[in-house]
Amino acid sequence: MEHEHQKPLDPDERDELIHCYRQMFLIRRFEEEAARGYAQDKIGGFLHLYIGQEAVAVGGSRALQPDDYVITTYRDHGHALARGMRAEAGMAELYGRDTGCSRGMGGSMHFFDIEHHFLGGHGIVGGHVAIAAGVAFKCVYKRDKRVVVCYLGDGATNIGGFHEGISLAGLWKLPVVFVVENNEYAMGTPNDRTLPVRDITKKAEGYAAYRDRFAGDDVRVMRDRLKLAVDHARSGQGPALLEVSTYRFRGHSMSDPGKYRTPEEVELRKQRDPLRITRAQLLEANVKDEALAAIEAQVNTEMEAAVRFAEQSPPATETMMRTSVYASQFQGGNRA
Repeated sequence: MEHEHQKPLDPDERDELIHCYRQMFLIRRFEEEAARGYAQDKIGGFLHLYIGQEAVAVGGSRALQPDDYVITTYRDHGHALARGMRAEAGMAELYGRDTGCSRGMGGSMHFFDIEHHFLGGHGIVGGHVAIAAGVAFKCVYKRDKRVVVCYLGDGATNIGGFHEGISLAGLWKLPVVFVVENNEYAMGTPNDRTLPVRDITKKAEGYAAYRDRFAGDDVRVMRDRLKLAVDHARSGQGPALLEVSTYRFRGHSMSDPGKYRTPEEVELRKQRDPLRITRAQLLEANVKDEALAAIEAQVNTEMEAAVRFAEQSPPATETMMRTSVYASQFQGGNRA
């Protein structure tokens, strides 16, 4: 996919890019601290890191209105933070604490933040696509002009639920944008072993969906191209299918050593690190290195506080589990 050349920054765009850089750096540091906590056995379960893909979540969020919906896969930390979730609430969830965004019941794969209209990470590959279509149907029913952005991986486009969701969206012209974050591997399997046609957006033709395909390592490109698709969906013209090329620098999850990739491949892709790209753009726009270092120091302090908050928070409670997971409580083996 081709990379776009961006125009020079005016003052407003420079401030916007500074904001984006801070958000991307926050996501990067959050994920690094999550990896540290996992290695120290402070975080259990599965942990899928977003390192390398930050421009997709941040640029995507900047294309949306505050009350638009976002729903995504189990690689969800970055999207939650981009939509406005506090780092403390996210880290506490990873630690299984009652102060977490899902009260410690969801863990890494099930972040949720109704305040910011983030409708969760979902553990079933492709299973959330139909949910996104359902939320978009609600938007049409309520006539509220909101849009749903549904993020998924390249591997999910081979799942039946993907086709069911986008088919209904096309049939009913639902205001939903499906964004495929193509990081080149479905878990450990490369695209050329899973995709008979490498251009995923060609699938849009069968469902009367707007299509676009581009590189997602420049946060402004991500924002602007997604905004076109969002405007299309919001205007009542139907869904969109976007394929955004990106790359995760870590394994599929913390339990994945990534032996299917060479170190040379990973290092080459790190040359297009979205944080590196954005930082270089800001320096070129005469933002001082000292100013960016100050932002990074603020984020580091914020992350230290988030980890401290998670470690000091009370654990998830059995009472919350019984009132939020079960339809009714059980007493003495009988349904109450």
